[in-house]
Amino acid sequence: RQIDELSPSYRRGVRPSVIWRYPVLDVLNVSIDMTVVGLLGVDEKKQCLTVFIWLVLEWYVDGLSWDEKECGFSRISLLRDTFWVPDIHIREFMEEDKSPKTPYVYLYNTGRVFDDKPIRVVSSCKLGIHSFPFDIQNCTLTFGSYLYFSDHLMLTASTTAAEILNESLKVSQTKTEWELVDIQVTPLSKQVGSGVYAYIVYSLILRRRPILYVVNLILPSIFLVSLDLFSFCLPAQAVDRSAFKMTLILGYTVFLLLMNDLLPVTGNDVPILNAYFSLSFGMMVASLLETLFIVHVHFHSCQFSVPPYWLKVLMLQYVAPVVRLPQIPQKNGPPGTNKFPLCLSGFKDCCIIVYPKELRNLHRDPVDPELNPVHAEMKRLSSELTAICGHLDKRFKESKSSQDWKNIATVIDRLTFYLYLLLCIVSFITMIIVWYKS
Repeated sequence: RQIDELSPSYRRGVRPSVIWRYPVLDVLNVSIDMTVVGLLGVDEKKQCLTVFIWLVLEWYVDGLSWDEKECGFSRISLLRDTFWVPDIHIREFMEEDKSPKTPYVYLYNTGRVFDDKPIRVVSSCKLGIHSFPFDIQNCTLTFGSYLYFSDHLMLTASTTAAEILNESLKVSQTKTEWELVDIQVTPLSKQVGSGVYAYIVYSLILRRRPILYVVNLILPSIFLVSLDLFSFCLPAQAVDRSAFKMTLILGYTVFLLLMNDLLPVTGNDVPILNAYFSLSFGMMVASLLETLFIVHVHFHSCQFSVPPYWLKVLMLQYVAPVVRLPQIPQKNGPPGTNKFPLCLSGFKDCCIIVYPKELRNLHRDPVDPELNPVHAEMKRLSSELTAICGHLDKRFKESKSSQDWKNIATVIDRLTFYLYLLLCIVSFITMIIVWYKS
């Protein structure tokens, strides 16, 4: 009450000033200091940062002092409601401050006023998640006066960025997904209308701790893709290979659904990790389609027409050596025919019926089957063998075309394996480069 009666400049809502010829006021220097007590969270979807800070403001009031020896004390506590305090606010505020209120400020005998209070800040922050989970975010807290221009109230930082960082790391009580790696302090002047406002910008450099996502997302995905890659070692014509790949795709889909909550969601940016997951899933589907094609060729190639000459030359003479496949010998007949020397001159020559000497003359003249049953049986066998030889001749021609298709499918399978391996290596190296540069 005695302070309030000294001068109207000390009353609440009136900025203290030696010069009282409005609008001419002297410049009041307010020093500001901030300590980050805890990082409460970062919301990528809402693009906001929640942090708990301790704000300290100091300024001098000219003429408001006393003799410490005479009065016996050097500091008194005053109710905030009865004393003028600067209207310092944070421009990035998104929600009302819900921190505990401090009702007092300290006044020293030299006229220095000390005001410290905790603030729970929910501020807007432009978050870029392209390099998730190795991303580094830069969130700013801009302190400034809401009412006074810089020629009436000037803000200055009382401590350096290094001191603020060391103190924040020392008093921090939280160990969340994010860690504070650096703080930058920048004074700023901004022209608004006819006046210039003074601001102090604190840039909080935050880095995500990636160990959770490496263990739960990246390593399982790499293991599943590697398992799908090594599945090419299974025989291409085996049905078990396609079933194995289907099981892997099903497992990978379930894995992505379970881990979906760990991936950040924004409308403007897509993490490189999401693109890697989509590429891995696409490669697994493509390898399954290739396996189905190979199985189809191996089981139905006998129904195909003769492969084009250019395709045979391209795959068997040029691509096969590139993919390190041994040259496959071209057989002149179906498998197993070389075991029978009598059939080397052709299938039809094998179907000549050799009659016993005593039946040769009987064979030239028609004989009643009832009178000569042996001749009738030999005639029936001759017709059946002729049909078998014709069928074998047709199969010989078909087996040559089928073998060409199978050889082409083997080359395609080996080529797909090398392309799959190359794509896996390139995508993984690209992802590491993006993370390193970010």
